[in-house]
Amino acid sequence: GMAIAQGVNRLKESKAKSKVMILLTDGVNNRGEIDPITAAEIAQTFGIRIYTVGVGTVGEAPYPVQTPFGIRYQNVPVDVDEKTLTTIANMTGGQYFRAKNNQALKQIYAQIDRLEKTRIEVKSYRSYTERFYAWTWIGLAGILLELLALGTILRKVP
Repeated sequence: GMAIAQGVNRLKESKAKSKVMILLTDGVNNRGEIDPITAAEIAQTFGIRIYTVGVGTVGEAPYPVQTPFGIRYQNVPVDVDEKTLTTIANMTGGQYFRAKNNQALKQIYAQIDRLEKTRIEVKSYRSYTERFYAWTWIGLAGILLELLALGTILRKVP
């Protein structure tokens, strides 16, 4: 739900002919304050089409688990909520796809690429804080102390 809401927030002001979002997930809602169906209704209001891609194998898949002896892989059941993903896609005019491996995912992206051609450019800004000034002043003070010591205390007498 939160992923859809953030996507809607970015796309709602877009001047593109078609607004499209690709949701790559297992469909299980385990975080966030917004229900996925509610977020899909908001996307529908703004005319955003959502293509949902359910990711995961059928049955069980290895999952890394931290143990006192390091990371071990343990087979866990794969749960893909296809019903919710299909509902989201149908509500917004998109399609639901199922990717069981990397090759299937590549084919899905190629198919979506043939269906949709509008791109959006996202601008991002970063704020940098230089943190080397204190170390520069400490280094310069050390060099000055060395020069002062060489001229007085550590003076070489021939």
